[in-house]
Amino acid sequence: MQEIFNSNIIYQNKNGIEYIQFKKLLEYPELTHCYTLRSNNTLSFPPAYKDAEMLKQSYQKICDCLGLDVHNVMKPHQTHTDNIEIVNEVRELEEVDGIITSQKGLVLLTTSADCTSLLFYDPVKKVVGDTHSGWRGTLQAIGKKTAQKMMKEYDCKPEDIICCICPCIKQCCFEVEEDVKSLFEKEYASLKDMDKMIQIGKVIDGKQKYYIDTTEINKQLLRQVGLKEENIIDCGICTVCHADKLHSYRVDKENSGRNAAIISVR
Repeated sequence: MQEIFNSNIIYQNKNGIEYIQFKKLLEYPELTHCYTLRSNNTLSFPPAYKDAEMLKQSYQKICDCLGLDVHNVMKPHQTHTDNIEIVNEVRELEEVDGIITSQKGLVLLTTSADCTSLLFYDPVKKVVGDTHSGWRGTLQAIGKKTAQKMMKEYDCKPEDIICCICPCIKQCCFEVEEDVKSLFEKEYASLKDMDKMIQIGKVIDGKQKYYIDTTEINKQLLRQVGLKEENIIDCGICTVCHADKLHSYRVDKENSGRNAAIISVR
């Protein structure tokens, strides 16, 4: 398992529940966080409509593992929007893909399978954020907007905000066609090295393929609003390349589970 990891993260296995943690976030004892792995199906985070009971059991297992209260889990209904909500208590959230809180003990949780999960923390203001940024969310700059909302609502300074980029589909595997490629070209034409972030692939069945680096796009957008380079930490793991260890929708299609990104401040 250790072979896919790097100096930014550590691998944990507690009673068969496997997850990774960012070394940077472990510097703050008041913070609890993780990104879950497949765990040999010990955990399963399917869409709620598929198996609500299994979802509930997985919430309980991971919370017990991390020492968190399952009744404090705040999980939005994600629909690839750029909607971000401030939360101070557990409540229903429809069509929301980013959540932020300063409420101690509240457990922010988003799920993904190839999409990018972004974990935010301001150790000065004690504000945390958890954002789901698929390619549509990245196109709408939801990661950047999460940082901006932390600044606006909590007076966070950009130089204090940490953003950790969880496992996701990387450029090596994020193959798209002209329609998606054109959307990114139009939206982010001004970004530095855009020609590197959209690479030309093969022609398959008469259709030109392209490979997009959404991780680098997110990094550049976060730098635009003032986050320090050293506070933008990429785990560097591709969910498709390591679909044996992580859930990947591109690999498993409708049978895919979800990986959970969790963060809470005490």
